[in-house]
Amino acid sequence: MSRYNGEQVLVVPREAFEAVGAFNGVRLNPQDYLTAFLKPGVARYMDRELAEQSPQFKQLITYAIFCHQGRILAYARTSKGGESRLHNKMSLGIGGHINPIDGLTDSISTYLAGMEREIREEITFTGSATQELFAIINDDTNEVGSVHLGFVHRFELDDDQVAPNEKALADLAFRTLDELAGPLYERLETWSAICVDALKAN
Repeated sequence: MSRYNGEQVLVVPREAFEAVGAFNGVRLNPQDYLTAFLKPGVARYMDRELAEQSPQFKQLITYAIFCHQGRILAYARTSKGGESRLHNKMSLGIGGHINPIDGLTDSISTYLAGMEREIREEITFTGSATQELFAIINDDTNEVGSVHLGFVHRFELDDDQVAPNEKALADLAFRTLDELAGPLYERLETWSAICVDALKAN
């Protein structure tokens, strides 16, 4: 039986990524990538177990980071989380895969519904927020990154009342960029380290 219980996830062929412009690391203002991937016939749903072993496809991941007055929400991933390759790492990103429950494959509303669902599953916050599509992350240097693309959305919260909805999220707290770029940097999972570097540069 599949360790992902037959989960279907939204993927794009690596060729679609290369057609817009392949890179390793981070690109800011990635609207061109999202627009290209959501054109009819480009993205499709695939069995996650197959997708995790198929670097010729990229799973689209929404990766939301939450900021409040110059501080950034961070947490530790515990062994209760689904992705064993990221256990005990510190992360800034809240999000995950886009699934058929979110809608059709070639719709921005499906993409946004997937992001909102993942956020609701993982955290609760009060007050209001503004958000922007900040960056796209690709990291082909490791097993996890080689089969994923992360679209980073930056949320600015009007208060700091945030609570975890999942036991996989521990030590949830707002941290300064100096903390994340300094003593905590070695604990960050790869995408979060890339985000910290991008935030420092901007």
